[in-house]
Amino acid sequence: MIAHRVCVAPMMDRTDRHCRFFLRQISRGAFLYTEMIATAALLHGHPERHLAFSPEEHPVGAQLGGADPDELARCARLVEAHGYDEVNLNLGRPSPRVARGAFGACLMAEPALVARCVRAMREAVAIPVTVKHRLGLGAVEDYGFVRDFVGTLAEAGCRTFFVHARNAILDGLSPKENREIPRLRYDEVYRLKREFPHLEIVLNGGVASRAAIRAHLERVDGVMLGRRPTATPGCSPTPGVRAPTSCARCTRTPRAWCGAEHPSGTSLGTCSGSTAATPVPAAGGKCSPTRSAFRKTIPTCCSPRSTP
Repeated sequence: MIAHRVCVAPMMDRTDRHCRFFLRQISRGAFLYTEMIATAALLHGHPERHLAFSPEEHPVGAQLGGADPDELARCARLVEAHGYDEVNLNLGRPSPRVARGAFGACLMAEPALVARCVRAMREAVAIPVTVKHRLGLGAVEDYGFVRDFVGTLAEAGCRTFFVHARNAILDGLSPKENREIPRLRYDEVYRLKREFPHLEIVLNGGVASRAAIRAHLERVDGVMLGRRPTATPGCSPTPGVRAPTSCARCTRTPRAWCGAEHPSGTSLGTCSGSTAATPVPAAGGKCSPTRSAFRKTIPTCCSPRSTP
């Protein structure tokens, strides 16, 4: 099993394959993840569109969103067939859209169902099956809830847990507010590791400095970073990250990637959303449409004036 010492979290509208390729240029060993992929998108849509990735991205896992054991098992087989190192089940996203689909954080209220999902996925594939979840639901902060939840999934065969150290508030808070307002409770994640020493416990939530990473790694098996690596990748305080000496070094390989992808029909101008930092400029300081795929992951310092 590949260790998850430092990971970059699955993030909707961010960690597509172009973002992951860029992040791999500055981190040799961080475990990367896809955006969450709904089972319906794979079973009734175009699997290649969602699961295509580059060999350079390894180690990389695919995160699934769903609640039907049979559908998750079928999708896990697709993930394995495409060559991913791991399949992860989303049990932490609190968005109302996800809740209406009966998956994400709301599934923490149904541990028996989640256990059946995990068991079905494990029986379907040889790659590891992991889960990402919160500490609890709503305003009630009860360590016993997450302890029993982890215990139930461990009995189903799950060995790696990515724990966002907050509750999920399903009513009244947006996904962004759910990343900021519920109280961080790192001690409860540490306690999970003490009580389940045989499991791999990876902490997620609010980690923003190298000192914090090192402190957490003394208590848990790994740390999962969220938006910081995609906001300022060249300055990311991540152990093992190779910080570029200049923006030119940071963007040279992605430029070549864009040049190779564009002729094959990839829509590089729209694949990563529209609320990003400055697009990667072409030589001479003018932004090219084929360079904009990385606009969500290029550091804000990459401007026409700072990039050759």
